[in-house]
Amino acid sequence: MSGLLPHWPRHWRQLGRVWLALPPQPVGIIQFIGGNGLAVQPQWSYQRLLRAFEAQGWGVFTWAYRLSLDHQQQADQAFLDLERVLRRQPNLADLPLLRVGHSLGCKLLLLAPDGGLGCGGAAMLAFNNYAAGRSIPLVNQLGPSLGFTVEFNPPPRRTMELVAEHYRQPRNLLVRFRDDTIDQSPHLHAQLKARSGDQSRLVVLPGKHTAPASAGLRQQLLGMGEDAKGRRIKRLAHQVLVLGQELVGSTPAPLN
Repeated sequence: MSGLLPHWPRHWRQLGRVWLALPPQPVGIIQFIGGNGLAVQPQWSYQRLLRAFEAQGWGVFTWAYRLSLDHQQQADQAFLDLERVLRRQPNLADLPLLRVGHSLGCKLLLLAPDGGLGCGGAAMLAFNNYAAGRSIPLVNQLGPSLGFTVEFNPPPRRTMELVAEHYRQPRNLLVRFRDDTIDQSPHLHAQLKARSGDQSRLVVLPGKHTAPASAGLRQQLLGMGEDAKGRRIKRLAHQVLVLGQELVGSTPAPLN
């Protein structure tokens, strides 16, 4: 199949659960965590977005995972893996670092064990923080019949408490998609803005919840030109990299 896809990113390397792609002289590094299901093979499912980051000179490290009820454990593991792989690339140690999450990936960014201070800023695309019963419909069907309640760790309310108590990154870009029916970015934005010294901002772009995810297969297989979704993804990448370019020039002080 690779012979049919001349523009497919063959340059991806896999180190454990981390996939990485580096331009020749990266200006910065993006640590990317995708959403439930899509993040099993993020280098494929988010190909057009990640390629847009690369085209602007940013190296990409993306963490692959499957859904678990223990989101705190997943966040701990994600940043253990991402930081371990980054340390194995000594020539990248001094580059600006930007974290980007989509959907559940945003929650994992917020639960990072370093409180977000291991990067210069974070972009959160289509954040949501629903209970397990809404996120996984099968839970509502099986839980009562088996005599127990299933919930994520941490559950929604505790997640927002942890944001207030432990998340210390002041510079955050929240992106809400206009036709996203499960987005909770405004709620998160209000929570972040309540912190002293917060610099977070919220933008609204066209699209649905899955707007960041696209492999561009039809365009490559059929030799088609850029479609509307491709243009929206480029616009999204531009919004994220505006924050990235700010990091190239300066790094904000952490919140008190």
